[in-house]
Amino acid sequence: MDAKLSVWSSYYVDLGPEEAVLEMKKHGIDASELSDEHGLVLLQRGDAREVGAQFRAFLEKENFTMTQGHLWLHVKICSDPDALVRLQQWLELYEAIGIEQAVLHCDSIAGEPELSPEAVLERNLAVLRQVQEGAKGMKIRICLENLTRVCRDADALVWLVDRLDSDRFGICLDTGHLNICGGDQAAFIRKAGGRLTALHIADNEGERDQHMMPFGRGNVDFGQVVRALREVDYHGLFNLEIPGERMAPLPVRGYKLEYIRKCYEYLMGIE
Repeated sequence: MDAKLSVWSSYYVDLGPEEAVLEMKKHGIDASELSDEHGLVLLQRGDAREVGAQFRAFLEKENFTMTQGHLWLHVKICSDPDALVRLQQWLELYEAIGIEQAVLHCDSIAGEPELSPEAVLERNLAVLRQVQEGAKGMKIRICLENLTRVCRDADALVWLVDRLDSDRFGICLDTGHLNICGGDQAAFIRKAGGRLTALHIADNEGERDQHMMPFGRGNVDFGQVVRALREVDYHGLFNLEIPGERMAPLPVRGYKLEYIRKCYEYLMGIE
């Protein structure tokens, strides 16, 4: 297993993308998933490809890894008629930055409650095939995330990925979402297998998405997670999605990152 420690850039949502990177580096974190908040900041600067190339040059100068990014967080790929046009801009930005794994949410299609779960998956599949066409020629892989209202388990995500281009689509496990759904972390990881290409590591108490770091009030068994990741030989970022920890002064958030590094070292040493 090769799983480099990473922290979602939204941990420093109150800072600009470059400032967030520099603050992480100050506390020993040299990899991050680009959050959609920071992605939006970059898109507002101008042409997606030009801005992406500039940000990539900054990352290279700082020797900072950002190979994972979260696409538009609130996208409704089936319900919003403008979703694919706007999503294409995100893909172009992320491709220019050098992001390899781009996390995407499927659409629960909440406005049509009469649809069966199978019909919801079929509708998502049809739109994802259009997304795949828009990403043709790019190196980026789109990682479909397990959620609490749609794609709640590995079976649904495997069904989608296996019907798409396996080189362009993968799975992102969100441990917090799976905990809320009462899912088995190790079973999910084993089912996803080599399709698992991104992680959102987060803890909660099993009732709501609290986005906490490991070993607090939450009840996710992270030892089980690490053992299963090692079993499937996961290669990618061990990315913590922990905006629930950011309600603290800047210096305190830095101390938390130093603690997180120690927790990561402990987890990687679990047999």
